[in-house]
Amino acid sequence: MRKIEIVIGIIGLFCLVYGVFVYRVQSGTYTFILWLALGVLFLLLAVGVHVQIWAKMPVLLRRILAVVIAVAILVFAAVEGCIISGFSAKGEDGLDYIIVLGAQVYESGPSDVLEYRLDAAYEYLIENEDTVCIVSGGQGKNEPYAEAEGMYEYLVGKGIPAERILVEAKSLNTEENLRYSSAYFDPETDTVGIVTNNFHVFRSVHLAKHLGMEHVCGIAAGIDPLYLPNNMLREFFGVGKDLLRGNF
Repeated sequence: MRKIEIVIGIIGLFCLVYGVFVYRVQSGTYTFILWLALGVLFLLLAVGVHVQIWAKMPVLLRRILAVVIAVAILVFAAVEGCIISGFSAKGEDGLDYIIVLGAQVYESGPSDVLEYRLDAAYEYLIENEDTVCIVSGGQGKNEPYAEAEGMYEYLVGKGIPAERILVEAKSLNTEENLRYSSAYFDPETDTVGIVTNNFHVFRSVHLAKHLGMEHVCGIAAGIDPLYLPNNMLREFFGVGKDLLRGNF
């Protein structure tokens, strides 16, 4: 039992430390609270294993808890598997449009997450000279300007002609990104690529299809590995939210 306690305790400490990291880098979300809560939960579990609390529970309660835990693990693994399935999305050549989904911007420019998306869009636009780019993102409460404006300046600054970039600066979430951007093209006939970070491709493409885009694909940008666990956890809840809303 000693090894199990140590493993569970290490997982708990990792979650606590990572939660502090997420808070300190000011990711713009409150997912650090989830990491802190998971850390406390795992540490309590380690204590429970140490005092053999499981063996002291009634048999029926143990069975119910075992089923609940097993189902939770299976659901989490299934959703994360779906999210990972979008990691390798390369898009298609010669798309009519690409939509670059917005993310946090600062006074100094795009966040790391957004810069990965913009660099992926830049590479695609260089290789596909007839494709039109839509940059999509409004201004959040903690942002100095609209995300789309910063995205436009970034791409123009790298040499993409201004006439190839359309600016959608009203949206405040992924669904609005896609809904408002679709006003610039025909969702039934035009081919469209969704440019976003790898963890976000699966949900974005399914949302686009739900909104009526019939010829849509994902174009996966990378992400700093340090931020990936946090975004994978946040995306799990994003997929769950959209499933409950019937967006898939």
